[in-house]
Amino acid sequence: QLQASGGGMVQAGDSLRLSCAASGGTWSFYTVGWFRQAPGKEREFVAVRSWAGGVTSFADSVKGRFTISRDNAKNTIDLQMNKVKPEDSAVYYCAATQRRFASGALPNPDAFGYWGQGTLVTVSS
Repeated sequence: QLQASGGGMVQAGDSLRLSCAASGGTWSFYTVGWFRQAPGKEREFVAVRSWAGGVTSFADSVKGRFTISRDNAKNTIDLQMNKVKPEDSAVYYCAATQRRFASGALPNPDAFGYWGQGTLVTVSS
């Protein structure tokens, strides 16, 4: 139902933009989030945004470097990754839920019931 794209191999300091699209181009969720999972590690929260845009939150590890936005032309929720670091390397997943979160909340992956297939980001030093 969700499709994540845009991953690839980049060097530290570069930028990368990930996109999350809903199947059929129709969004029916209130909140969309990005999570990531590195090998041997648990899936962790990266960023979240309400579809309408009034609420956003970021993990401390990406705050100031990543932004999350809606592309109305493509009808996607995008994660703009700037000044990437090797520790940003992971499979990135977009997820959606009807739940609502307050700004600054750091939702658990369990709060999201719909997931995309993941896109791999590799950052070399």
